Parts: sequence; C-alpha cells; structure tokens
Amino acid sequence: MLDQLIFFVFFVYGLAFFGMGIAMALESGRSPALVEARVLRPLAAFGLIHGTHEWMESYLLQARSFGTYLPSWLPWVRLVLLASSFASLMLFAYHLLRLVSPRYDSKRIIHLMSFSFYSSAILISAYLTYRVSAISWFEFLDGLSRYLLAVPASVLSAIALRARARQANREKLDTLASNFFITALGFGIYALTQFVVHPMEMFPAQIINEQAFLEFTGFPIQIVRTLTAVLITIGLLRATFVMDKERKKQLFAAQQMRLEALQEQENLRRDLLTHTVHAQEEERARIARELHDETSQVLSGFSLELAALQSMLKRNKTASVKVEHLQNLSRQISQGIYRLVHDLRPAQLDDLGLVAALRYLLGQYHAAEKIDVAFKVGGDVRRLDPLLETILFRVAQEALANIVRHAGTRNASLELCFEGDHVHLTVADQGQGFDADGRFAAPRGWGLAGMRERIESVGGDFILKSVPGAGTTIEVIVPLNKKQEI
Repeated sequence: MLDQLIFFVFFVYGLAFFGMGIAMALESGRSPALVEARVLRPLAAFGLIHGTHEWMESYLLQARSFGTYLPSWLPWVRLVLLASSFASLMLFAYHLLRLVSPRYDSKRIIHLMSFSFYSSAILISAYLTYRVSAISWFEFLDGLSRYLLAVPASVLSAIALRARARQANREKLDTLASNFFITALGFGIYALTQFVVHPMEMFPAQIINEQAFLEFTGFPIQIVRTLTAVLITIGLLRATFVMDKERKKQLFAAQQMRLEALQEQENLRRDLLTHTVHAQEEERARIARELHDETSQVLSGFSLELAALQSMLKRNKTASVKVEHLQNLSRQISQGIYRLVHDLRPAQLDDLGLVAALRYLLGQYHAAEKIDVAFKVGGDVRRLDPLLETILFRVAQEALANIVRHAGTRNASLELCFEGDHVHLTVADQGQGFDADGRFAAPRGWGLAGMRERIESVGGDFILKSVPGAGTTIEVIVPLNKKQEI
C-alpha cells in the first residue's frame, strides 16, 4: 500500500513541477512583465528538469520493486538531473535578487559568507564520515546535492520571491504580492524538506533522514515535498494570471494614451490646416483687392491717357495705329486682371454666398472651356460660415479643373444640397476615369489630396469614386453646427 502511495506521490510531485516549468517557459516567451525572460528561463528549466527527475525516481522505485533489470548508469542520470535542476533554481534566485533588490550587491557578500560557512560545515562532515566509514558514492553525492545545491537554492529563491512580493506591494499590486509570498513560503518549506535525505553515516543524515521522518510522522517526506511543489506551482500560476491581467490593463492604458495622443495630433493638424486655409484665403482676398483697387485703377487711367493721346494724333496714322494697339493690350490686361481677381477671391462668394459663386464659376468654365455643367441646388438654401463656403467653393473649383485637364469630356454635373445637419456637395462626370486606389507620382494627386485635407479640416468626409472608362464622382459631406450657419 505504501509503495503504491509513493508511486502516486512521485507522479503528482513531478507533474506539479513539470507543469510549472511549461507555464514559466511560455511566460518567458511573452512580454516579460512578471520578471524578465532571463529570470524566468532558469525557473522553467528547474521545473522541467526536476519534474523529469521525480518521474524517473518513481520509475526506478517501481523497477526495483518488480525486480526489473536496470542499467548501472540510469541512477546516475537521475542524480545529474537532480543536481542540474537545483543549479537552475540557484541561477533563477540569483537573477531575481539582482532584478528586484537594488541593494543585493551589498548583501551578496553576506549570502556568500553564509553559504560558505554552511558548505564548509557540510563538507567537513562529509570528509570526516568518508575517513571513518565506507559509504556508497551514489548516496554520498545524492546527499551532498541536496545539502549543497537544493537547500541553498530553495532558501535563496524564497528570499528573492519575498523581495519580489515587497516590490509588488510598493507597486500597489496586493494580489500579486500575496501570490509571491505564497510561493516564497513554498520554497522556504521546500528548503527544509531537502534536509531529509537518504539514511547514511554522515551528519546530519544520521539523525534527519527519510527513514527517521517516516517513523516519526507515519508518512514519507515525499508527501510534504509534493504539497510544497503544488503550493509553489499554484502561487506562480496565480501570479502569472494576475500579471497577465495587469499586462492587459497596462496595454489598454497605453493604447488609450496613444489614441489620445493621435487624436490630439489630428486635432492640432486640423486646427493648423484650418488656420492655413483661412490665412491663404485672406492673402488671396488682399491680393485681389490690391489688384482691383490699385492695378485696375492704374490701367483705367492708362487707357484714358491713351484715348486722349489718340485724339491728339488723329492726323498721324502710324502713331494712331500704335496707340490703338496699346489700347487693345490695355483692355486685354484689364480683362486678365479681372479674371485673376475673381479666381483669387470671387466677390460673389463674399457678397451673395456659395450658390451664387458656384453659378458664376460654372458660367466662367462654360465661356472659357465650353464645358456644360448641370447645376442643381436642393434643400433649405442658406448662408454658411465664410470659411466653410470658401472650402466648398475651392473643392468644386478644383474638381472642375480636374475635369477639364483629365476627364476627356465636356459634360459634368454639380449638385449642392442643404440638409438639416449637413451640406452635401457632389461633382460628377462621365469621362475616362482612373484607378481611385492607385498611387500617383508627385505632383499628380496633389489636387485630390488638397481637397481631402480641406474637407477633413472642418470635420467632413471626402469620398472619391472612379473607375477607368466609367467617370469620376467626388462627394463631400460636411456636418453643420450653429456656428457654421448664418
């Protein structure tokens, strides 16, 4: 009955540590929020190797109980697994202490002195025992592995995890701290169980050994080790679960901060673009006024002077012809400046509003480019904010210019609809179209990009639809608020 219980205990013992090793290996491959990956990997190695060691020890016990032949080297493999697992645990504890305890370098001397004193006592006892009695090398090394590796590694792990728990407390992660305290307690108890070794003549194994423990308690030491292994594994798994939730929370907070930063940048970009458009239109209006008020007046005066000069030179046909030619040039310049003034800032836009400005624009394109544009206005026509009217006018102007340059057609349509909470502008043609998803080599595409930027600066949507051979449609939807309506 006891043998069957031991086999089951070893299975659970190995399963607990092996499962912990897999969990820590997976955690080390993720974002190292629990501890850094270089700390978790030795812990994962300890769990995997030590779990394998316990399963091998269970197999060896079963094989001996059934009288199965075992190669002589197989127990030595188990011993190597035992030693290497606790060496990995020692490495984990050392790295964790350096990570979570800034003053560990000053405490390292104390730990080294304590370990040296303890190791010296064990080695002296082993030497004295070896001198006076014959002892199995295998049992001798098995006991030294537990005394010199398992006990210090477990104690140091308990100290390191307790320091990690205190750090979690300072970070206001109370649930994480309690799980690390549980794990530290588990390693502390586990360190005590490693003093219980196979019976041999060496001190303290003469007094504290597995047989003595069984006689005193009625159950094998492996049960206590299994319970502490389960405690350690539960503590670490719960800590990993808590940190996974904390990691998700931090990731969500970081994403929120990034979204807020992006939104702030977008708002700043829109404000800057709105300011740029406003400043650009003001500069256009200023130049238009100067051209109209100053340059046009100068040209008018120049034309009058030419007319007076022509009346004076009626008898001189050659001079009269020259003067008449100059008058024609003056009229052409005046017409050119008139068109330029209206292109820069049409007076209808400021005086009569968007609808009148668009009608004037379509008339200009019909006269100059022979383009027939069907114009339709719908909804409750009203004046809008001057900046918004300017942006919609410029988009229509750029769209019509693109039709002239690229569409290969002389027919188009323009629809302006005033709806309850938004205004809808549509410019369409049945020309040759293009691939709307394609990329344009600069400077091609700048006009479309400029239209989109203008509309987005006032919170609107710019929709471009085009198919090669099927024409192009530009839709603009701009939401309205009370400040944008007059």
